[in-house]
Amino acid sequence: MTDIAALRSSTTRSISPENFTGAKGAGAMATEGTGAQAARDLGKGWKVSPSVRIKAHETFDLANIDGPGRITHIWLTTHTDNWRTLALRAFWDGSDEPAIETPVGDFFVSGWGRFAQVSSQMIAANPNGGFNSYWPMPFRSSARLTLENLSETDVIVYFQITYEVDVDVADAGYLHAQFRRSNPLPARQTHPILDRIEGRGHYVGTYLAWGVNSPGWWGEGEIKFYLDGDDEFPTIAGTGTEDYFGGAWNFDVPGHGYTAFSTPYLGLPQILPPDGLYASQHRFGMYRWHVPDPVTFTEDLRVDIQALGWMSGGRYKPLTDDIASTCWFYLDRPSAARPDFPHPDQLEV
Repeated sequence: MTDIAALRSSTTRSISPENFTGAKGAGAMATEGTGAQAARDLGKGWKVSPSVRIKAHETFDLANIDGPGRITHIWLTTHTDNWRTLALRAFWDGSDEPAIETPVGDFFVSGWGRFAQVSSQMIAANPNGGFNSYWPMPFRSSARLTLENLSETDVIVYFQITYEVDVDVADAGYLHAQFRRSNPLPARQTHPILDRIEGRGHYVGTYLAWGVNSPGWWGEGEIKFYLDGDDEFPTIAGTGTEDYFGGAWNFDVPGHGYTAFSTPYLGLPQILPPDGLYASQHRFGMYRWHVPDPVTFTEDLRVDIQALGWMSGGRYKPLTDDIASTCWFYLDRPSAARPDFPHPDQLEV
């Protein structure tokens, strides 16, 4: 925070349904919008267009920005039913391929369609579904952010995207985010958090929405980072799932059981216990931000995680759990190899 007092040469702009272009002096000028009826006695300038309606199967442009620039904050909210049926994408510098492509809930550390407080440095999820991202998103010539409504019904979305123009981003990497789900994870296989991507960059974050399909402890597996030509064996190998997310000993506080926590760079903010009927398994949400400790690479990177419990004789038990991952990394190019985005049926909780 030592540079917070430094005077800057950049200029702040913000895009919302009250100013779709972010242009200077162009906010709150709407005469039509989702608030027009409520503002009918007050007129122009009085919350006429606070949100947008995205029709079923429609893609809506949240922002189109000419660069160079850097997105500094995104705030967004919508009904919990939409957290897995809205696909968030970001395209940098005119690329036809998105660098960010995730369900909107998972991007904001909320993959299970149920609210949990997230109080971290990079993502905050506040009551009741106020999503905030502080990931810096630099671009050199343009930025385009979209939401695709994958559902059969129209949805309402409120949003605000704050960004800087007239800013030097010559040495900055592009932010990428990718989503994958193994449901269930095939027996004796690892879950791929990031398949091999090429380029120079640094890995900065992991979120897992983990659904347990077996009794007993589920988090004995290790996360592994395969750097710069690593093949069969990684350079960085963790010691256990709860260890990677900054916890220990099964996240179990004696006398309390699983215990949620949310800190600036890592946390287990969500614990969904079985209800004895339809919600029949434990489900968890965990994040780790490699902001003070980025995993840097110069050629390529691959990341995976094991799912292990225990069986008789003190032996590890390979698990077939439901694991959905979102990862964040900065790269020296605006697009990278990425998986096909799942069909809506494959996203359902």
